[in-house]
Amino acid sequence: MTKGNINVSVENIFPLIKKFLYSDHEIFLRELISNATDATLKLKHLSTLGDAKVEYGNPKIEVKVDKKGKKLHVIDQGIGMTAEEVEKYINQIAFSGAEEFLDKYKDSAKDSGIIGHFGLGFYSAFMVAKKVEIITKSYTDAPAAHWTCDGSPEFSLTEAKKTDRGTEIILHIDDESKEFLEESKIRELLLKYNKFMPIPIKFGTKEINDPDFEPKTITDKDGKETKEPHKKITVDNIINNPTPAWTKQPTDLKDEDYKDFYRELYPMQFEEPLFHIHLNVDYPFNLTGILYFPKMTGELNIQRDKIQLYQNQVFVTDNVEGIVPEFLTMLRGVIDSPDIPLNVSRSYLQADGAVKKISSYITRKVADKLKSLFNNNREDFEAKWNDIKIVIEYGMLSEEKFFEKADAFALYPSVDGKYYTYDELYNKIKANQTDKDDKLVILYASDKDAQHSYIEAAKAKGYEVLLLDSPIVSHLMQKLETSKEKISFARVDADHIDKLIKKEDTTISKLSEEQTKELDELLKELIPSEKFSVQLEAMDSDASPFMITQPEFMRRMKEMQATGGGGMFGMGNFPDMYNLVVNTNSELVSEILNTKTKKKQERLINQSLDLARLSQGLLKGEELTNFIKRSYEMIK
Repeated sequence: MTKGNINVSVENIFPLIKKFLYSDHEIFLRELISNATDATLKLKHLSTLGDAKVEYGNPKIEVKVDKKGKKLHVIDQGIGMTAEEVEKYINQIAFSGAEEFLDKYKDSAKDSGIIGHFGLGFYSAFMVAKKVEIITKSYTDAPAAHWTCDGSPEFSLTEAKKTDRGTEIILHIDDESKEFLEESKIRELLLKYNKFMPIPIKFGTKEINDPDFEPKTITDKDGKETKEPHKKITVDNIINNPTPAWTKQPTDLKDEDYKDFYRELYPMQFEEPLFHIHLNVDYPFNLTGILYFPKMTGELNIQRDKIQLYQNQVFVTDNVEGIVPEFLTMLRGVIDSPDIPLNVSRSYLQADGAVKKISSYITRKVADKLKSLFNNNREDFEAKWNDIKIVIEYGMLSEEKFFEKADAFALYPSVDGKYYTYDELYNKIKANQTDKDDKLVILYASDKDAQHSYIEAAKAKGYEVLLLDSPIVSHLMQKLETSKEKISFARVDADHIDKLIKKEDTTISKLSEEQTKELDELLKELIPSEKFSVQLEAMDSDASPFMITQPEFMRRMKEMQATGGGGMFGMGNFPDMYNLVVNTNSELVSEILNTKTKKKQERLINQSLDLARLSQGLLKGEELTNFIKRSYEMIK
């Protein structure tokens, strides 16, 4: 028997481990199972090379709860250790790493995953255990070893009677951590961290129907036939899936396999994903994974943190910010990479060269997949556009390389349900929607019903009107206007259609200069100047007599500030200002001028203003009540 002291400068390392790492004490199981997996995979490697003269077989890792004995067991059939290796790896290397860690982090150790990242995997056991035992037998002929430590710097190392290869870790759970003696808690942790580990993990047993049993047909005395009950057999309860979809080649998977894996990842998600992207690269870094586009709404507050990050099939985090481009954090799925440095701060991670390459690769891969989907089945892509546009538009705004690639598949739908790429739209409207200054004006609506009359006025001129209704469309238009040459976006209700796309020809007003002045004074007397800026315009006689518009620039700035950024000059705090465009060639306007009584003039102007406000959804409350009352009086 060997006894000794672990050579550390701190008086008692275990209370310090508990104190600084207690916030994430549940990861002890992840670390122990990771060690067991490593030991098993090392044996596989050695047996493949012929260096280990043993049968690899079909090893598994077993986790057992002994609630009565207050013990938790983690057992593997891996490479095992000799007494000398226990002395070296458990007493020297791991503890020197522990000492270095504590020396560096004893004042600020708050990183939730810091144990595994600093080589302290095994010693995380002392976060929940008052005593830890290791019973291990090497794949060589060396005798088995039994190491015991009670949470002090003292340990004992004796020969053990174990005859089978592998390692058993026995945790004597302390009174503060009794939750880890509950099978439900251990099952929860195994499913959280080890659901896709590459070695089967046994957690208890379960009964299933015997696949080799053929139930006989039994006929009773009345001639009624029944099948005899199925024979049950007890089998290992394997809690993980050692070969998840992302570890396979795309050529070996069908669409249904990807959908099955999505259900495995998100068992409470009932809607199927729209499509998937399989990531697989081994140079200049290693990365595998599958990303799914879920069905989305136009809301910006989409639930994120749905992409799971793994390191060699060990769950690490579902906060992938910095590794996955921000616009793709709205997706779901899995990314697995051994090349991501997880033992450093988030700010370092974001500046790390390897991580930037990974982020760029994922951006490119997603763009290529979207282009492929668009090219291969445009009709299906168009049908899914409303469910994916928020991700694509956000990507165009936030990632320059994605913006460049998106020209090939980003769509601009019209109010009539047609879909255009930018180039298709440009060629479609260039001849008709270029103004006198040679600028292409792209008209759009954000609400087909609310802006119906404005849309119809534009369509009467033969203009195409887009339907752009996502919450970030104002930002996107700004980006397109600065990236493309000589274009501008204008919402159809931003001004009278003839002013939105100014041509050389001008309409002559029917009113004389004196009548125009009289009308202007009359309107300004009755129209509240704090809400409306009155503009007299000579338009077609069949155009609306009164029309309310909101200047494109001010409205867009307010919208941009509401969704973050772009709200220069504090425009988000400005009251809404509108233009009241009055058609001087309208018969109604002539009637207002020719009306002899002031009272009737006021009534016609108020009624016309309210009709214009009604068309913009601006008539509410008491004003709406008065309008209805006045309308009834006028038709008596």
